Amino acid sequence: MEYPQIPDYHLLIDHLVEYTKLRCEYGAQGVESILQEVKKSLEDAISRINQLPIDEQMARQEPNSLNEIRSLRLDGPRRLWEKFQKDKYVEKLEGALLARMAGCTLGAIVEGWSIESMQEWANFIGDPFPPVDYWSQAKNPSNIRYGKSPNYTYTRDGMCGVPVDDDITYTLLGLLIVEEYGKDFTTEDVAKAWKKYLPMACTAEDIALKNIKAGISAYQAADKINPYCQWIGASIRSDPWAYMAPGYPEKAAEMAYRDAYLSHRRNGIYGEMFFSAAQAAAFEVDNCVDAIKIGLTEIPSDCLLAQAVRWALEEAKNIKDYRDARQAVDERFKGMSSVHTINNACLTIFGLIIGGTDVTKVLSQTVAMGLDNDCTAATAGSIVGAIVGKKGIPEHWYKSFNNTIYTYMNGAEVFKIDDVINRFAIQAEKILEC
Repeated sequence: MEYPQIPDYHLLIDHLVEYTKLRCEYGAQGVESILQEVKKSLEDAISRINQLPIDEQMARQEPNSLNEIRSLRLDGPRRLWEKFQKDKYVEKLEGALLARMAGCTLGAIVEGWSIESMQEWANFIGDPFPPVDYWSQAKNPSNIRYGKSPNYTYTRDGMCGVPVDDDITYTLLGLLIVEEYGKDFTTEDVAKAWKKYLPMACTAEDIALKNIKAGISAYQAADKINPYCQWIGASIRSDPWAYMAPGYPEKAAEMAYRDAYLSHRRNGIYGEMFFSAAQAAAFEVDNCVDAIKIGLTEIPSDCLLAQAVRWALEEAKNIKDYRDARQAVDERFKGMSSVHTINNACLTIFGLIIGGTDVTKVLSQTVAMGLDNDCTAATAGSIVGAIVGKKGIPEHWYKSFNNTIYTYMNGAEVFKIDDVINRFAIQAEKILEC
């Protein structure tokens, strides 16, 4: 997959805006008509691009319906747990959830930073890099994330509870969806929950939320004005389905599909299915590679994501640290958005393989790779955390959580961790015993 040579339109648009202001300051007339011409030209270009024929063979390899997706899967175990094992489950769920929240919180205030920027900040504040604990200081400490949590609450000494992030919010929203609509919830039910609980969203989720609020069907919400439908937004929503279908990758992927379909298509959907299946497998297997390989059996075998995952598993033998990982991904996926499903999935895999069952190393290396590093570290943490259980997670990663999680959801802003664990367990038992 290669992208065309795309000019730096961001710079051109910035110049358009600033030259417009400058000429107005000089007293020029007629700016509005020129801007209308530019707008029409851009809209026409977008329309023409969207009318270009797609590769039909690739489309057949990347269907959007669940039945067609399943017809293109490799053989897989589908189900590893035949019955609910509560003691084993609770230990592993605590590990998965705590490590997920730790990875997310560690990456949150350096989300999208370059490796060099993170290194410079670590040197400036005297922290090790890659980080082995939460950052001791945050840039712009009073800045508010998601309208709720100041940056300093993501730091080692400023933390008192799990601060707000969309990755963690969607984990809890998944639980609410199954509690309110049952394990056989539909994509329409997901839409209802989004309208009820989400005051805001980003990229593909923002588009879908606006579309359903405008009366567009849940099954079409991802198709209207949505160039982000293969970005990472669905992948970050993968965890709750695995937590409610432990050792049952097929069921986890199925629920992930129904959730993802609201906002994503093709590899965007597969990202959520893949990681949900891998996390479900992590409740039973003893290493991340086995979990990843099982996750692969729940998505089309020749889709772009599957090809990239197989590449990452093979390339891992050449990856020694975060710098190697980032260089390999940047070279292979040159031009891809920094918040795309595919490149970030590969970084997640590299972080897991570099770190093995060492939770600190997994989180540290994954965050240090950059790109969408709160999301990648959260997902990597969820997988390794399920494998090692709570006992395998150093206490400094969760001691300041104080049994409390904060979200930005309407009417559901504070959760207790022990209550969340119990509620996930209730749903997991129902699903496994049915």
